[in-house]
Amino acid sequence: MPTLKTAAIQLNSQPNLDTNLIEVYRWLERAATEGAKLICLPENFAFMGNEKERLRQAEEISNLVPDCLKEWALELDVYVLGGGYPVPAKDGKVFNRSVLINPKGKIQATYNKMHLFDVDLSDDEVYRESEMVEAGREIVVSDLPEYEMKIGLSICYDIRFPELYRQQADRGADVITIPAAFTRPTGRAHWEILLRARAIENSAYIVAPAQTGKHGEKRETWGHAMIVDPWGRVLSNAGTVSGMAIAEIKTNVIEKTRKKLPSLEHRRLT
Repeated sequence: MPTLKTAAIQLNSQPNLDTNLIEVYRWLERAATEGAKLICLPENFAFMGNEKERLRQAEEISNLVPDCLKEWALELDVYVLGGGYPVPAKDGKVFNRSVLINPKGKIQATYNKMHLFDVDLSDDEVYRESEMVEAGREIVVSDLPEYEMKIGLSICYDIRFPELYRQQADRGADVITIPAAFTRPTGRAHWEILLRARAIENSAYIVAPAQTGKHGEKRETWGHAMIVDPWGRVLSNAGTVSGMAIAEIKTNVIEKTRKKLPSLEHRRLT
């Protein structure tokens, strides 16, 4: 049965596009050297810092990032998931976009983040993603034909909306990607629980690359990039330093899990 070695990269991205891309390539190359054929980058891998500055640089980032990822995927002969970067939209906003690049260096799938992070964690930690980001509307599931798998795309805050993943499962998703830049407070409380829940609910692998540490003066992320199997077992956890979670995704494990516990077939509500 097909096996897909997968890496979820963990970065400490900063407000410097060139420096971040150098670091991205370093980890892509290392993951490929270790045999990974699907390498997933976290949200904000190209720029992590002041949101107004991110908006100002969006056009430059959106022009440069896809070309780099396509070149590197072709060079390394791997699938690359660019987990989230800004792309100009209408009315002065951006999309928070994830792209899947295939080993031929072509964009195979594009997903714009659907659920936007508008929360008040404390008096000092307030987020209003919708002020600068245009919400996406399309559910995206793409084929990995040589591995006999389908992959679903999502980003960060999407993880709290299980209906998105159930619809991906209905469209055949075997692997679900959740690149993130989870805050430290929410990450400590909910990150692993949510990842394992989404895996169990949908009998699917979860691949969750992450940001970690401090970014500029105010932002701090939780880290703990993970790969979780369909039974809810954490196969690999990157901890809190830059690095990667790496594990094998196996179609026979998906099939055995869905046969052993066929909850997707027992649904009464759709």
